[in-house]
Amino acid sequence: MEKRISPEDISNFSAAFDAEPKNRLALNAVAKNGIEAVALNQDVVNQTSHTYSNLIETPEATNQKKSGRCWLFAGLNALRLAAIKKMNLKPEKFELSQAYLMFWDKLEKANFFLENIIETRNEPLNGRLVMWLLTDPVPDGGQWDMFVNLVKKYGVVPKSIMPETHDSSDSRIMNSMFVAKLREDAQVLRNASVDEMRQKKGAMMEEFFRMLVIHLGKPPSTFLWEWRNKDKKFLRHGQITPTEFFDKFVGVDLDDMVCLINAPTKDKPYNKLYTVQYLGNVTGGQIVRYLNVPIGVLKKAAAAMIADNQVVWFGCDVGKMMERKLGILDENVYDYELVYGAPFKLDKAGRLDYGHSRMTHAMVLTGVDLDDAGEPIKWRVENSWGDEIGNKGYMMMSDKWFDEYLYEITVSKKYLTPELLKVLDTKPVLLPPWDPM
Repeated sequence: MEKRISPEDISNFSAAFDAEPKNRLALNAVAKNGIEAVALNQDVVNQTSHTYSNLIETPEATNQKKSGRCWLFAGLNALRLAAIKKMNLKPEKFELSQAYLMFWDKLEKANFFLENIIETRNEPLNGRLVMWLLTDPVPDGGQWDMFVNLVKKYGVVPKSIMPETHDSSDSRIMNSMFVAKLREDAQVLRNASVDEMRQKKGAMMEEFFRMLVIHLGKPPSTFLWEWRNKDKKFLRHGQITPTEFFDKFVGVDLDDMVCLINAPTKDKPYNKLYTVQYLGNVTGGQIVRYLNVPIGVLKKAAAAMIADNQVVWFGCDVGKMMERKLGILDENVYDYELVYGAPFKLDKAGRLDYGHSRMTHAMVLTGVDLDDAGEPIKWRVENSWGDEIGNKGYMMMSDKWFDEYLYEITVSKKYLTPELLKVLDTKPVLLPPWDPM
C-alpha cells in the first residue's frame, strides 16, 4: 500500500532537524553563501599544486566561450602542437580554426540526421527512438571518432583563415534555428513518398548549407599560407587546400589512435569493443568505437603518452567535484556530507547506471605528477574555457578524480598490449542511443 506524507511525518522531520544545532548553522551558511562556498574543502585547496614531474610545453589556453565544442577544441589543441613543431612557430598564440570544423560538423550532422529520419520512417513517431533522434538533431558536442571523420574529409585551417563569428562563440540561438528547420524537415520526409524523399532531402541540405554560411561564413576551399617562424624568418607556401595543409603542416596519423573507455557496469564487460547506435556525424565515415578496459590501463597508457611528449585527448564528467575558478578536479574538493549530514555512496558504475553521470566534456592531458614508484598523483589538464580559471586556463586533476569521473582517452596503438590490439579487429557490441557512453 502506498504511504503518503502525513502531518505527523512532517512534524517528525522538523523535530529531527531542530534537534541538531549543526543543521541550523548549515542552513544559515548555505542560505547566505551557497552550498559550494560552504562545502569547499580548504585542505584540498591549500594542497593543490600546479607542479608536475612530467610536463609538456603547451600554448596559451583556448576559449570555446558559449558553445559546446569542447571535443573540437580538445582535438585541435592536440593537433596544433604538431603544427607548431613542423612550422617552428611561436606557440603562444597559434590555433587551428574551430569554426572551420564546426561548419562541416553541422553540415554533416544535418545530413546524418535526415538520413536517420529516412531510415526510421516506419518507426512510430512517439516511440523512444524517433523521439531521441528529434531531441537534438545537430548538437555542438561530439566524440573523437567524429573529430577524425571531419579532419580526414575536410582537413584543417589556421584560425586566421576562418576566425570565430558571433554564433560560433555563442551557438544557442543558431542551434535553435537549425533544430527548428530540421524538425520541420523531418516531418516533411516522414510524410513524403519513398520516391519523393531523396529530391526533398537534397533541397533541404542546400537550404541548411545557406543557413550555415550566414552564421559561420563560407569555409575556404583553398587559401594562401605564409607565416613567420619563431626565428623571425618569413616563409610562404602559396595556395593550399585544407586537406593538404593537414597533411603537410600537421601530419598526425589519426588512424593510429584508439579510444579507450572505462565503464565498470555489468552490461559492458572489459576487453570488448563497443559502439553506439545513431551516434556519429559523417554518413559513411568511421563509426564511434570504444575499447572498454580497467581504469589502470587508461592511466598507464596516458602516462606513457605524456612521457613520450604526446598530449592525451580525454572525455569526462567535468561538472562533478570541480572548483571552476581555482581549476581543481578533486573527489574531496567539496565536503557535502559534512554540510548535509548525509553520505553520497553511489560508485562509478552506480552513477552510470542510475543516470547521475555521463561524458559531458572533453579536454587534454598535458602533464602528470608521478611519485617515486612511478604511480600518478595528479594530472595537468588543458581546458578550453579561457585563461581565467585555474593556472592560466590549466586545471589540476587528482588521480582519484581520474578514477571516478574520467571515462575515455585516445592513445596510440603502440601503448596497447597484443591482446587488446586483437580486440580492435572484433565486431563492436551495439549500445542503444541513450547509453551514457
